[in-house]
Amino acid sequence: MDNQKQKQRLDTFLVTTIFLLVAISIYTLYTLDQHYEKVYDGYYLDQIKWFVVSSIGVATIMFIDFDRYRKFAWPLYILGIFMLAGLHFLPWGYENNGALRWYQFGSTTLQPSEFVKVFLVVALAHVITSHNEKWQSKDLNYDLVLLGKILGLSLPVFVLIAIQPDIGSSLVIASIAAFLIIISGIRWRTVITLFGSVFVIIATLVIIYFANPDGVIEFIEDTPFDHVADRIQAWDNPHLYQDSSAMQAIKSMMAIGSGQLSGKGSMQYQVWIPERHTDMIFTAIAEQFGFVGSSVIIVLFFLMIYRIIQIALECKEPFGTYLCVGIVGMFTYQIFQNIGMSIQLLPLTGLPLPFLSYGGTSLLVYMAAIGLVLNVRSRQKTFMFESNDD
Repeated sequence: MDNQKQKQRLDTFLVTTIFLLVAISIYTLYTLDQHYEKVYDGYYLDQIKWFVVSSIGVATIMFIDFDRYRKFAWPLYILGIFMLAGLHFLPWGYENNGALRWYQFGSTTLQPSEFVKVFLVVALAHVITSHNEKWQSKDLNYDLVLLGKILGLSLPVFVLIAIQPDIGSSLVIASIAAFLIIISGIRWRTVITLFGSVFVIIATLVIIYFANPDGVIEFIEDTPFDHVADRIQAWDNPHLYQDSSAMQAIKSMMAIGSGQLSGKGSMQYQVWIPERHTDMIFTAIAEQFGFVGSSVIIVLFFLMIYRIIQIALECKEPFGTYLCVGIVGMFTYQIFQNIGMSIQLLPLTGLPLPFLSYGGTSLLVYMAAIGLVLNVRSRQKTFMFESNDD
């Protein structure tokens, strides 16, 4: 008799959480459409369309055993690199506001960096799994080789996204790599040394900035990342730049503050904020539903992350665990960065808020990531004679 059985289950808790987030997104886009009339005309209908399409994608992803995705790891990674590099030489590359981040096919635009996030998660999960299958002993050589593999895959993606320029998405790549380094099997002394070194470098740069802000800004302005200087200045001294680079940040705080405890009510907007349907959708929720509504969003995100971590811990196959943890790294940074910039805790970066911000490409990718997690969950193996307390 087969000593194990496979339970194929749909994680209703995670599915419900995602459905609630998307429902809030659609409703918020609808209120923007109704209040601002033709400014956001039909965006909520587009979001519904993309949700239906991405739901079909989730079902397709779940149909294939997640372990088989290891076969596609290298093709997906190579495709991702080509998609990012192709922006610079393919005729469909589309530049907007000085950033070369999109392909344009007629009226449809696609942002390849969104797809590459998931491609990288799959590739890193495969590489870490393969490394641990081949290496028996864990020593310094093990640590350095595995660390080299992770960084060797992540750095080209990081650089290609950063030079678009898109610092926000490149930091998502760094977050994915960091989360996977932590659970990859690399010894803690090596992990602490690596992260400690990164912390020292960042702390040194922060000290240098506050010691000589003008000099640092002038230096950045002479690089291809001159837009970063504007955002740092807007974050550090928003009222000095309230009519230019800090305008969006100040109005974001005004909108969130005006919502107070319970908000102004549905469709009650008084503060105009550019790109409110995408990067700044959190401010729309906060203005309508106040601290209570904002807290509900944060709790839903917490429950989503918590559940994915649970699934990662319960998974008995390393590849599935690494997939889930990489996806946690992707979502966690984006959520923290987007909400952080909305309340002026962090500089503006242009990262969308997962499942809430308007955008077909981003919603498709986030749903695909959830599809992988649901795949891992639905195909977990339960042993017949395994203790329930184990």
